Amino acid sequence: MRKDRKATAKLVELHADAIHAYVASRLVPQVDKVDDLTQEVFLAAWKGLPDYRGDSPLRSWLLGIARHKVEDHYRARLQLPEPLPGGEEGDLPDEPELELDEMLDQAKLRERVRKVIESLPHPYALLLLWRYWEKRSAREMSARIGRTEKAVERLLARARAEFRKRWSDA
Repeated sequence: MRKDRKATAKLVELHADAIHAYVASRLVPQVDKVDDLTQEVFLAAWKGLPDYRGDSPLRSWLLGIARHKVEDHYRARLQLPEPLPGGEEGDLPDEPELELDEMLDQAKLRERVRKVIESLPHPYALLLLWRYWEKRSAREMSARIGRTEKAVERLLARARAEFRKRWSDA
């Protein structure tokens, strides 16, 4: 907290592997973003260290920051259109088995899913992202939002029904 460089280096040394592994497991297949997001976690922790009360282990606090950074990353991604595979706009991948029509169909499907998710009420969208992108269980989600597991399951059922309705209307 006194901006001691050695203490900061020790903090990163002790927890970098765990934070990096957590972020990597949540960002697959976007592994190119893992290092940047891990760095953002430690920067946010360094800035927020005066607010750390010590109620939980430091690693748990850091993992909480990491979880929020991953959620922020996915929220931001929902705002952006998904580019075609291959990097630069107009580049096609080197994989011969993917035909142009297939790539366009996949891009259209991703865009349609993104639009439907964006049109959902925020709690529904967040629950669906947690469940299907982050593979969180109902138990994990219930702990996160402070509701019972049954309540989360009912919310998920309503979110799926609303997604299906908006998907067929789109």
